[in-house]
Amino acid sequence: MARPNIEHQQRVSALQGPPPEGSPILRVSPETRTDFLPPRNVNDFLAIALGNDIVAGVYPPGSLLPAESSLLQRFKVSRPTLREAFRVLAAKGLIVSRRKVGTRVRAKADWNMLDPDILAWHLQAAPSEAFVADLFQFRQMVEPQAAALAARSRDPATIERIAAAYADMERYKRGGGDLIGADLRFHQAILEATGNHFIGALGGLINTALIATFRLGWQGAAVIEDDRLLQHGAVMEAIRRQDPETARVRMAELLSDSIEDVRLTLRRHERPSDSRRQRCPS
Repeated sequence: MARPNIEHQQRVSALQGPPPEGSPILRVSPETRTDFLPPRNVNDFLAIALGNDIVAGVYPPGSLLPAESSLLQRFKVSRPTLREAFRVLAAKGLIVSRRKVGTRVRAKADWNMLDPDILAWHLQAAPSEAFVADLFQFRQMVEPQAAALAARSRDPATIERIAAAYADMERYKRGGGDLIGADLRFHQAILEATGNHFIGALGGLINTALIATFRLGWQGAAVIEDDRLLQHGAVMEAIRRQDPETARVRMAELLSDSIEDVRLTLRRHERPSDSRRQRCPS
């Protein structure tokens, strides 16, 4: 039976540790909390527990999960409950069950990385720089073009939502409010402003990706650097002026700089002696 990776657990603890002494308090509203997927029933709890273990590498791709009898004893659940959890994980591409063989973890290439649960489990697993790079690459494929489409919007209400979110970011830039929520609303409002139903359908996924990058970059941080805030303002102004190309370029620049902020954050957790204040990613 696979054992938890102690080094992995230590890295998770470091990422979830308290902010540096003297940092401003960061308030996060319930709507923008970064702990995902509260279990609603025993099936959910079991799927989340096993999903976390699989993504964290406790049960690596190609390995067999423990026998059903072992899992039933460990989790104190019924066989139908266990099989329902297996059904959920199989639908996400994580496992495959074969009679007389057992339940095997599938190759990562088979995992449904667009599934918000799997994204959340990657966060619980203290993701690598490669995972973060993939996440930002996905955002870079969508958000700059979304900003360009938003700049063509003729709906004052959608532009006002972008401006209102930016105003909240300015209000909370030194702490004291839900800065993460304001930043999320800013990016989500741009997606909505495109008026594109397919981009709108991606909203939940992109929102999960946004929360993912915020969770990674906000460890120990409670303020946003002035240059990042100005970059948000430049995106907003380009959209307000109905300048699609500038909006696209400014959003691409913002995302490019933000991934560097998150990479620095991950490296600082590998070098705990570096206690400089961290930036807020976007």
